[in-house]
Formats: sequence, C-alpha cells, structure tokens
Amino acid sequence: MKAAKVLSVFVLGLFLATAAQAKEMKIAYVDLGRVFDNYQKTKEYDAVLQTESQAYQKQRDEMINKIRDAQGRLALLKEDEKRKLSADIEKQKTDLLDFDRQKRTELAQKRDEKVREVLLEIEKIVSAMAKKEGYTLILNDRVLIYGEQEINITEKVLKAMNDNYPGKK
Repeated sequence: MKAAKVLSVFVLGLFLATAAQAKEMKIAYVDLGRVFDNYQKTKEYDAVLQTESQAYQKQRDEMINKIRDAQGRLALLKEDEKRKLSADIEKQKTDLLDFDRQKRTELAQKRDEKVREVLLEIEKIVSAMAKKEGYTLILNDRVLIYGEQEINITEKVLKAMNDNYPGKK
C-alpha cells in the first residue's frame, strides 16, 4: 500500500512536470464525495436502505423481546418444563444470530451494489464532460493536496448528474 502511494505521488509529479511544459492543458478536479452524497439517486437509495434497515431492526427487536419473555418465565416453571423452554430459548438465540448475520450481509451487499452503480454513473458523466469540454485531465479531489477553486468542477458535475437523473423531482 505504501509503495502504491509512493508510485502515485511519483507519477503525479512526473505528470505535473510534463504538464508544465505543455502549453494548453485543461485540468480540473471533482470533489467525488460531495457529488456522491448530493446526487439525487444516492439520496433515494439511502432512503430505501434506511427503510429496509428499520424493518430489519424491528424484526430483530421482536425476536429479542420474545427471548427475554421466555427467559422471564423460566423461574416460574417446573424442572422438566424449564429444560424444554431453555432448549427453545437457545434455538431462538441461534435463529437470532443467523437472522442478524444474514440481514447485515444482505444490506451490505445492496449498499455496495448501489455505491458501485452511482460511482460508475459519476465516472460516465465526468468522462463525457471531459470530452465535450476538452479537458486533458480531471482528478478526484482525494488525489490532490491543493487545487485552485477555479478548476473545481464539482458543482457542474453535480448539476449534470441531477439534471440527467430520470427520477428527479
């Protein structure tokens, strides 16, 4: 990982040295996090995932309450009934852990798919904008140490993303 960072800095330095010699390079950068977070599609995906997460949490809480109720009844039962209920409680706990693991995995996979989808859309819009407007290079702000505000095209990209989004309100 450290070697990759050193290589990235070297390549960027080499590029900038070459860029200094070029007369008409058009360079810009984009705040990828800002575009991602403020894209309407991202907001809609977040709302859907939030709803699914709340439904999962509600089911999980119901399972936990059922286990707690059963544990509360243990002291009132006869020995053979206690054994049966204890076995049932252990099964419920195992079911809860399995349910928890499965739902967390599902939600994480859905989120990863949506993130990947949005990032690909951002890449597509930025590439199209670069070709249309004659940019030589458009950087992600995470690669920059410094960039003048006049070459920041974040708002332009964000506007294009939201204007082209078919589900916009």
